[in-house]
Amino acid sequence: MLGPDEFKRILGCFASGVTVVTAWDADGHPTGLTASAFTSVSLSPPLVLVCVAHTAQSYPALRASERFAVNILGSHQEALSQRFAAPATGDGGDKFQGIKHTPGALGLPMLEGALAHLECSTVHAYPGGDHTIFVGQVEAARCQPGPGAEPLLYFRGQYGRLHPPGGVR
Repeated sequence: MLGPDEFKRILGCFASGVTVVTAWDADGHPTGLTASAFTSVSLSPPLVLVCVAHTAQSYPALRASERFAVNILGSHQEALSQRFAAPATGDGGDKFQGIKHTPGALGLPMLEGALAHLECSTVHAYPGGDHTIFVGQVEAARCQPGPGAEPLLYFRGQYGRLHPPGGVR
């Protein structure tokens, strides 16, 4: 049987985008986590899914909430991804401290500077080993247009950027 470390190494060969999934906790504080296990599911209705580890600090809030947001990160947001990927500190470690965010159409915390935002109503939560697979119906979305807007990528345990063909911009 394939062990967890080898499985993780092999899956690292698949490049993915990087997101930060956000919600409100039971006390009304914003909470979030970095997730690369995110994908679209359906165009009609518009559905997406995100897989969240049961050990994630934000898992209880996502499990209890009826809504979540997906912030698709740009290439300039590596530090933000690292911050939301880090485990919480012993003092509760507010990952949002000093992070600019605004309420979206559904009131969910949207990270400023993200390439796109999706606000979702949770329609299913499926068990998936040590993760829960949250399926959300997209209720509101926006994309930050603009030249030079590139996604943050994750490949073989490292962050990466897109490079146009021929290396010319």
